[in-house]
Amino acid sequence: MGTPVSSLMAWVEMLKEQYPDDDLLPEMDKDVKRLQLIADRFSKIGSLPAPVESSMNEVLNHVVDYMDRRTSSQVQMIRHFPDHEVMVMMNASLFEWVIENLCKNAVDAMEGKGTITLTLTEEDQRVVIDVQDTGKGIKKKDLNDVFTPGFTTKKRGWGLGLSLAKRIVEEYHKGHIYVKQSEVGKGTTFRIEMRTKYLHTAWAVCAKSMPNGGRFSIKSEIFLNS
Repeated sequence: MGTPVSSLMAWVEMLKEQYPDDDLLPEMDKDVKRLQLIADRFSKIGSLPAPVESSMNEVLNHVVDYMDRRTSSQVQMIRHFPDHEVMVMMNASLFEWVIENLCKNAVDAMEGKGTITLTLTEEDQRVVIDVQDTGKGIKKKDLNDVFTPGFTTKKRGWGLGLSLAKRIVEEYHKGHIYVKQSEVGKGTTFRIEMRTKYLHTAWAVCAKSMPNGGRFSIKSEIFLNS
């Protein structure tokens, strides 16, 4: 995917030289760079990204700013963040994609009109992110399937967004994502729980001593859910 995106970037540069006063070209340039960022994110899906200490506030703010520019004025984005920076060991670009995906799903569920609230808190050595919308909600019979690959209630789409989000959160970051609450006609809240940077470091040390690096073992499940 990188080569076609590079070609698009070159074409945009040529257009900017020929039409320096065109108002649409800067927006086109932003979108092509955005496509490059997405390509970079998905190039990391096949291998385990190395987490680094990053600000969750900054990641969420990036998503809000992006959604504000790309959605209707009838969609209101509200943020409830602590005044201090909440630091987490993560791959910021992949995690940003997860939050974007949840927000875009929320916009679809609200049919382009409503409120999305992002809440960031710290609880019991965990970082908690809630993404709440005022959309149509999820039927009870569908709650167990929302993260299943191929499941979708949309007319268009492959139903892969939430399953990939779950993989990024739970396999790559050793966190947890689930539907905290949903009511038909009122909206849905997705919750993500992540370790703080300190707990993540302890987990990394513990995982190295496990036979398979801490993956898919009873011990790791107990550690995750304790």
